[in-house]
Amino acid sequence: MAPDDKNLISNVKPVPIEVKRQKESLPVYYVQTKLVNEIIKNAVTIIIGETGSGKTTQIPQFLHKYDFCKNGMIAVTQPRRVAAITVANRVAVETGSDIGDLVGYCVRFEDVTTSSTKLKFMTDGMLLREAMLDSLLRRYSVIIIDEAHERTVQTDVLLGVVKAAQKERIVRKFPFLKVIIMSATMDVDHFSRFFNNAPVIFIAGRQYSININYAKNSQDDYAFSTVATVFQLHRELPADHHFLVFLTGQDEIETMARSIATVAKELHGQTPPIMICPLFAALPSQAQLKAFKDPPIGTRKIVLSTNIAETSVTIDGIKCVIDCGMVKVRSHISGTGLDMLKVQRISQAQAWQRAGRAGRLSEGTVYRVYTEDQFNNFQKMPIPEVQRCNLTSVILQLLAIGIKNPMKFDFLDKPPKELLESAFKELELLGTIKTDEDVCTLTDLGKKMSSFPLDPRFSKALFAANELGCVEEMLSVISVLSSEGVFVTANVDREKLESIRSKFSSTEGDHVTLLNIYKSFRGSKMNKQWCYENFLNYRNLCYTAEIRKQLVDLCLQQNIKHSRSCGSNTNVLRQALLNGLFLNVAELQREGHYVTLGTRQIVQIHPSSVLFRTKPSYVLFTELVETGKRYIRQLSIVDPDWLPLANSEYFKRFRINEQ
Repeated sequence: MAPDDKNLISNVKPVPIEVKRQKESLPVYYVQTKLVNEIIKNAVTIIIGETGSGKTTQIPQFLHKYDFCKNGMIAVTQPRRVAAITVANRVAVETGSDIGDLVGYCVRFEDVTTSSTKLKFMTDGMLLREAMLDSLLRRYSVIIIDEAHERTVQTDVLLGVVKAAQKERIVRKFPFLKVIIMSATMDVDHFSRFFNNAPVIFIAGRQYSININYAKNSQDDYAFSTVATVFQLHRELPADHHFLVFLTGQDEIETMARSIATVAKELHGQTPPIMICPLFAALPSQAQLKAFKDPPIGTRKIVLSTNIAETSVTIDGIKCVIDCGMVKVRSHISGTGLDMLKVQRISQAQAWQRAGRAGRLSEGTVYRVYTEDQFNNFQKMPIPEVQRCNLTSVILQLLAIGIKNPMKFDFLDKPPKELLESAFKELELLGTIKTDEDVCTLTDLGKKMSSFPLDPRFSKALFAANELGCVEEMLSVISVLSSEGVFVTANVDREKLESIRSKFSSTEGDHVTLLNIYKSFRGSKMNKQWCYENFLNYRNLCYTAEIRKQLVDLCLQQNIKHSRSCGSNTNVLRQALLNGLFLNVAELQREGHYVTLGTRQIVQIHPSSVLFRTKPSYVLFTELVETGKRYIRQLSIVDPDWLPLANSEYFKRFRINEQ
């Protein structure tokens, strides 16, 4: 197959000479013909390209150049929103096109594509949502699943969906679908077997050497050791050596950002100025992109990131990676309903992915805040998310795509049976599915709920709010719960914090408190200074507003009256929440502690709750987490008389109010 100039766009802009040189110096550029020939010959091609090989940006361009777009677009999926956006923007520059023209992207809250788009970068989740409308994905001629090693639950489901779509398109004699799986590190044999012994192509060569340094001794406090490493290097290295620091989550990043800013002030005049750039999933897109901008000359950029920066993301000027060696992982225990959120060691594959960030554009150095012996004892690969998470959303999504028996779905690694059974049981109680022998179908409610990108419990609460007349309030509460935390707590005087927070606190619980905060934020016209004065996270509240806007659009599609308000009668809001969260009810015991009704877990109210010092008889909670102790978080008081109204089948087994 040869390039066809007629299929190349004509309204291109000149590509900068430096960009062209960078493209042509990439290792993948020299194997372009061989690579394309292998893709032509095979239905599925697995490509292992070392970090810096250029696979993510160049292979989609090769496929466009060789006319793979004649029967549809080329989709390139990424596990994370920031990667999809930044890679799309880079490829647009390299092709001399405006973003949204030849090259576009589609992520949550943003669809920057047009009828001219041929190379579409998107998150795994967005392509899965398209599969709900067309399980054969007929808009696409090629689907590239990049960074497959991350094994998010969406990636694993997408692998099975794409495999089935490819097979069905052959049966129906539709245009053939090519599938390409890409990563820098993964268990290639496992992926190859899943795709019927698909061939594996290795693309050599990271462009620049990386020097790895380990801690001499194991560190008790990895966060403190990480900060100490940052400042030791800050004193020694030139200002144009920018740092990428891997941490476990938003709270840790924001705490460290403040610590670095404080120490930097004390060193003013002794060391170069610092530009601190947080990078985590809940940041609005524009705030995330700050990490990719050049700092003023003579200023060091320090990017503080979660594992969002492990893959496909190139941040200019990064010559030093500091790896804390930890990651925050959520696991679901089906027998208890317990979500364990804990910080644990990364895998060796993750460590190498992080290290690769240092050698993208020049020689780099990695400082691992753990010993070499510790690294050698890390597990080789992380446990796939699909084997440790709550699967209710997955099952609902599979049914919406048209999979009749999700228990027999072709997963790359099958989830534990108990996790699947637990998910089916919860969905039945929510009224979203009905089962006849081995065949499972969505109810009318289930079909409507599947159109919302939410935990099914929140979707059910939203439909209950429509019946009870409190959609306006429910949208705000769900949006806050779907974003990261809205409170700023680090380095804040506790008494002052409680005094400020009391302005918003409700005796009914945390959900109404969150509603009060969001209403006040909107009342302030989303003012940043107002957030600062009230110890509230401006970025996360803006993100909440984005989520709410999308949910309003989905409500309009489902004929839900999004402006229906309950005014000051927030009792109905709590009743509607109970319709979705009825499995999450805890009862006060004579001994003074709480026990979850369904699984009889002894739990405590989390200290962050406005109900922490109270003892209501019954509470509903949003999540149960174990971080040393078992806590229920984000609570509301519920009247026991509401319980059978929320789900009579479930609550008839309990003796309510009999202690």
